[in-house]
Amino acid sequence: MHGYDLLVVGSANADLVIGVDRRPAAGETVLGSDLVTHPGGKGANQAVAAARLGARTALLARVGEDAHGQLLGDSLRAAGVDTAGILTGGAPTGVALITVDPSGDNSIVVSPGANGRLAPEDVRTSAGLLHASRVVSAQLEIPLETVEEVVRNLPSGTRFVLNPSPPRPLPAEVLAACDPLIVNEHEARVIAGGKLDGSPEEWAAALLALGPRSVVVTLGSEGALVATAESMARVPSVQVEAVDTTGAGDAFTAALAWRLGAGSSLPDAAAYAARVGAAAVTRPGAQESFPTAEEVEAL
Repeated sequence: MHGYDLLVVGSANADLVIGVDRRPAAGETVLGSDLVTHPGGKGANQAVAAARLGARTALLARVGEDAHGQLLGDSLRAAGVDTAGILTGGAPTGVALITVDPSGDNSIVVSPGANGRLAPEDVRTSAGLLHASRVVSAQLEIPLETVEEVVRNLPSGTRFVLNPSPPRPLPAEVLAACDPLIVNEHEARVIAGGKLDGSPEEWAAALLALGPRSVVVTLGSEGALVATAESMARVPSVQVEAVDTTGAGDAFTAALAWRLGAGSSLPDAAAYAARVGAAAVTRPGAQESFPTAEEVEAL
């Protein structure tokens, strides 16, 4: 019996956000809005997004013994995330410096902090969380060796979902466990070694050749492409007026992972995830913008 629909293994950051009329060029200074601090980090974002949708969710992450760590713990608990896997100490809580322009596009610089101290040993000592989870989701704002340890300790029958962001080349062991590997165009190029040409279908085929069981390529306003060795299908986007795209990819990944664990097909799970991601961009911030299941149905 699985106690959790989704275990997220990943980062927890404080997002320091400034709105700008335009993002600065190299060597340029621009004025921005007042600084706003939001709870964020790809791991914490995914956990909150899934919990808001109704998934029984836990997070394995590391934060500092500081105010930012307290902010993250409060946000996770308020969303209904089980925080038994939140470890403290070793470094300050990770921080993301984010600028958002009037179109909603963002640029992000991350200081990993305690995220960089989430170690393979932490995965081994949290084996109970892994064995209690139907799906495990990870990203790359934590050390790659920690993600590798997750794969090595994955229980039989537990599905593994990876969004390799920020992207880097992946070992064959990790790629072979992905079901799916979720990438945007930039991430796809890095994973494929920069050798991607042609259509998204051709990108997906190139990625599948590297070993993942399935691939999802997100295409922004054009929706997404889902691919397995047997088939490929386009998933349309939902047209909304974007306010802030921060965290939208995390909401997409969390929703897709949860629906796969609930038994949905990959195309159906991606279609639902596209609606969740669309709802998220209509409000500012990351975790604050994530919709409930009722709000997704109303979209």
